[in-house]
Amino acid sequence: MNILITGVAGFIGYHIAKKILKNNNKVIGIDNINDYYDVNLKKNRIKELKKNKKFFFYKVDIIQYKKLNSIIKNNQIKIIIHLAAQAGVRYSIKNPQTYFKSNLEGFFNILETSRYNKIKHLIYASTSSVYGDTKKFPLSETESTDRPLSFYAATKKSNEIMAHSYSYIYKLPCTGVRFFTVYGPFGRPDMALFKFTKNIIKNNPIELYNKGNHLRDFTYIDDIVDGIYSLINKQSKKTIPYEIFNIGNGTPKKLLDYLKYIEKNLNKKSKIKRLPLQVGDILKTHSNINKLKKYTGYNPKTNIDNGIKKFIEWFKDYYKVN
Repeated sequence: MNILITGVAGFIGYHIAKKILKNNNKVIGIDNINDYYDVNLKKNRIKELKKNKKFFFYKVDIIQYKKLNSIIKNNQIKIIIHLAAQAGVRYSIKNPQTYFKSNLEGFFNILETSRYNKIKHLIYASTSSVYGDTKKFPLSETESTDRPLSFYAATKKSNEIMAHSYSYIYKLPCTGVRFFTVYGPFGRPDMALFKFTKNIIKNNPIELYNKGNHLRDFTYIDDIVDGIYSLINKQSKKTIPYEIFNIGNGTPKKLLDYLKYIEKNLNKKSKIKRLPLQVGDILKTHSNINKLKKYTGYNPKTNIDNGIKKFIEWFKDYYKVN
């Protein structure tokens, strides 16, 4: 089975590609390797994946429809895991046009080429940010998602609506996955775990927005990957072949507690700069994962202490820190 992964040089893309390759499938990966964060990190992920002979990489942007379409056609792709997107809530405040290009125009190209090439299953990344500042917890897929707080979340909500229309009109099997705060080895440098670890090691102060009183449903990367992997051959059989799933851990933790686990694993105290709540930030996320559990038997296995320990081991090894 030939599987296309867009955004394969990204954090989640890299890890899901590893899992699929391990199970002896061919992976065609595409990525534009943009400089939103450290390009070397992305290149090193690709380097790792290229060690497997069943991995093929194309440096392509999803807004390049013709190139995208010919890769899908020539490689006889039947499953697409679409993870390419401009990520980050804070970055979307200053650079909304980047999100429009990649997350709306780019996603339209994914839908069009999926329809044209009769894709059997399109799995695409959404986000827990679509829930906005709701007060009902845990968050289940039936909750209203009509009031996103950031333009990033708005583009992801738009993706879900666009996908539904293609499922309805063209019977394209589409599954959206709403990720809850993903962390782990080879993660994104713009995320809290990476930034906190780096700054504590370098004796630099860390910035705690909302004075660290956020609650987050931190989900370890292996659990996210297991969730995606469990859905690959489980496309909806409904008249409109469309589904949405939360992929989370189901047990939210305070950002301050998260920081304590980092300090514990580094055996070092942090210097804290307490800041007010950032525009577009959500106070709490807490996923209800019953739907995915019922559908595929999904069961998150990594607790926060273990997950942070694994990340810090990777970080020290990767950056050669004693």
